[in-house]
Amino acid sequence: MTLIKSISGIRGTIGGQVGEGLSPLDVVKFSAAYGQWAKMRHPNKKLTIVVGRDARISGEMVKNLVVGSLQGLGIDVVNIGLATTPTTEIAVTEEKADGGIILTASHNPKQWNALKLLNEKGEFLSAQDGADVLKIAEDESFVFAEVDDLGRVEEKDIYNKFHIQHVLDLEMVDVEAIKKANFTVAIDCVNSVGGVVLPELLKALGVSNVIELYTEPNGQFPHNPEPLPEHLTEISNTIKDKKADVGFVVDPDVDRLAIINEDGSMFGEEYTLVAVADYLLAHKTGNTVSNLSSTRALADVTRAYGGEYTAAAVGEVNVVTTMKETNALIGGEGNGGVIYPESHYGRDALVGIGLFLTHLAKCGISCSSLRAKYPEYSISKNKIELTPEIDVDKVLEQVKAKYSEEQINDIDGLKIDFAEKWVQLRKSNTEPIIRIYAEAKSADEANELAQSIISDIKSFI
Repeated sequence: MTLIKSISGIRGTIGGQVGEGLSPLDVVKFSAAYGQWAKMRHPNKKLTIVVGRDARISGEMVKNLVVGSLQGLGIDVVNIGLATTPTTEIAVTEEKADGGIILTASHNPKQWNALKLLNEKGEFLSAQDGADVLKIAEDESFVFAEVDDLGRVEEKDIYNKFHIQHVLDLEMVDVEAIKKANFTVAIDCVNSVGGVVLPELLKALGVSNVIELYTEPNGQFPHNPEPLPEHLTEISNTIKDKKADVGFVVDPDVDRLAIINEDGSMFGEEYTLVAVADYLLAHKTGNTVSNLSSTRALADVTRAYGGEYTAAAVGEVNVVTTMKETNALIGGEGNGGVIYPESHYGRDALVGIGLFLTHLAKCGISCSSLRAKYPEYSISKNKIELTPEIDVDKVLEQVKAKYSEEQINDIDGLKIDFAEKWVQLRKSNTEPIIRIYAEAKSADEANELAQSIISDIKSFI
């Protein structure tokens, strides 16, 4: 059993003893800690918190515990039911609520669940706010309400439709162009909330031919729910067999978007953001942001349009902060996470689909031909395990010194930019491991760069 407490929330496997898995007592404890934090943030105010969840088997149980805990603190709850992460984020601002909790373990398997915590802007908590919630939980410093002051619950099953309309209303989403293209689209929603919203979204966008895989929101994931190529063979074959124009795959909470070409090949999660940025930058001048572990292709495309690209530390909250600082037109993460400020500051696969289909329709070429337009890079992901007594920070400093003549970025671990490739080293916060990501023009070059850095590390220790 696993329980992971972090500044972005709490996640764990269902079952087991208290403190070892995500037991009911742990759910209550951390829900109460978040509610207490919100009360301290907004003193002398009757608070409202939005709660949404994905379709995990444990979702109903966890929802009941979370809602009851918030009520016990005297907080009113707007329960929006089965909803994506971005839908819940939008609901927080629409309700003018004081925060939100999303019950989802994102791409983790079905035995996992989690509490993702939002502030009143519908955005993930800052590092300091997250640390404050963890401290309240550790101290168990909750003050529950008297019986006359208990919170009330309002059920609002309107936000999936609201979110779809929100996408349709975006200036850069062209429903007529999509409808005219007469696309056949295949989708894999891994039997979670994507199955609730994606068919309706595509219908609203003018796509009349939709091939549905796993759209029943029952939490029984038919394959590993992380949308990586090795997990997507079924939809890939379906696209080829049924001659679909494009395939969309989402994770259980629908904040990541993977795209599959008409020939069954992967568009590449790293390139979801690149393609959407290309479309927007062709029509509007602007800047872009992604995290340090994402492909250089976004920087290439941005600069080709005269914009400025900025790299942020890994983590959605860091990307959002940097986007605000640079007034970015578009940003996100290389895992298929598109953040479009015209909509809201959160990764949103629905927004990504609307913008991508518009781009594909206006280009008038196949999905694979569109992918071929972009700079070709390959990322190699590795890790090196160290003994606990090794000073990881010292090792990183030694690597930094060796490559001091290259372009260095140390806001999140260590990233070394070479002329046509880069490598990033990040230490784990929980174990003596250094993660090593390298990107180059080919897989062989990326692997070679990663192994070269691993050799450097071994020589230093």
